[in-house]
Amino acid sequence: MDAFDAKHLKALEDESANLKKLLADQMLEASAYLCSKWLLVSAMGS
Repeated sequence: MDAFDAKHLKALEDESANLKKLLADQMLEASAYLCSKWLLVSAMGS
């Protein structure tokens, strides 16, 4: 592997890490939203 390939691989790995973080953040946000909706519905039903 030459220097160009190593830099390209590093850039791809960095992009992959960033995308994974974005996905995790979105999943956490969606989960929090669904939990809050469930709590609201549960509270209204009591």
